[in-house]
Amino acid sequence: MLSPIPELATPQQRQHVQRLLDRKTKPLGALGRLEALALQLALILQTDKPVLSQPQLVVCAADHGLTAQGVSAYPSEVTGQMVDNFLAGGAAVSVLARQHGLALTVADCGVNRHFLHNAADPADQRTELKVRLNVSFKVCKVPGAEAGTADASLGPAMTPTQCAAAVSQGQQMLRQLPGNVVLLGEMGIGNTSSAALLLSKLGGLDIERCTGSGTGLDAQGLAHKLQVLQGVLERHAQAHTPMDVLAAMGGFEIATLVGLTLEAAAQRRVVVVDGFITSAAVLVAHALQPRVLDYCVFSHLSQERGHALMLQTLHVQALLQLDLRLGEGSGAALAWPLLQSACSILSDMASFDAAGVSEKLPNHDASH
Repeated sequence: MLSPIPELATPQQRQHVQRLLDRKTKPLGALGRLEALALQLALILQTDKPVLSQPQLVVCAADHGLTAQGVSAYPSEVTGQMVDNFLAGGAAVSVLARQHGLALTVADCGVNRHFLHNAADPADQRTELKVRLNVSFKVCKVPGAEAGTADASLGPAMTPTQCAAAVSQGQQMLRQLPGNVVLLGEMGIGNTSSAALLLSKLGGLDIERCTGSGTGLDAQGLAHKLQVLQGVLERHAQAHTPMDVLAAMGGFEIATLVGLTLEAAAQRRVVVVDGFITSAAVLVAHALQPRVLDYCVFSHLSQERGHALMLQTLHVQALLQLDLRLGEGSGAALAWPLLQSACSILSDMASFDAAGVSEKLPNHDASH
């Protein structure tokens, strides 16, 4: 059951906020895309003095059975190892979350590993982690997801029931989080393959245009990856609806992010999208409920080959281009200060009237 997503704003609300931006002490439009961002944030939060409160960075992690076909430069065990790194505070996203005061939640959506198994009381260790490192850990595996998805080259990655449950658990996770903004992150060896497949299938695009080197495949590895992905598409040629496509070739972490994104938009929360894989989740969410895009801020254009095509397919533009290809939510965390600045410009910058500043020089007759 998907919650309805409200219309972003009325024309009158949009005109009101735009008028306030135009009256700030600056040339018209001089703050460029920061003004468009301020407008979007104001309309999402339904106020002309937007404040972003209790930001939540959620990293959803899961393994992919398709890695058995050699589509990644890294073994699938790295997924679990990186989750340990998140919890220990040593990953890039851990560092950035601490720097920017973002509450970090790591969600095990289908990692082929048990975590914190050496603790006398795992619940106590998770509580201690949350206090010490501002990290919370959630286990939200659907039945049968303990080892991640099945090999999509042999059959569906998820059953329809599993896929729907993963979307639902994303909705439930969002409802348990405070604040009015969520930043999306992910971890899953092999998930650039799932993202490329989703883009190709839902966007009607050639798989070669959608597929990049992921974690660093060489030319031979990339050629093999393309061959495998083409076979997956042929096997699941009869999958057409967004949920059928997601079940056939998605991942548990991507499905969870789909539900989280849809529920955040339904609650009028700001959604900060990271890179290629989180954008694939938004692509599916958009196919289910198009209004979701109104609530999404795309943080950066990554170096992964299909990401630019993904953003073009969604008709959106990213804030930054830093040649990132890490994932984890790192790009979303790096873009976070821009959202804060956009809010401050709208809330705190003086207008021409308030500051007593002349707007422009008076017109003069050319003959003088």
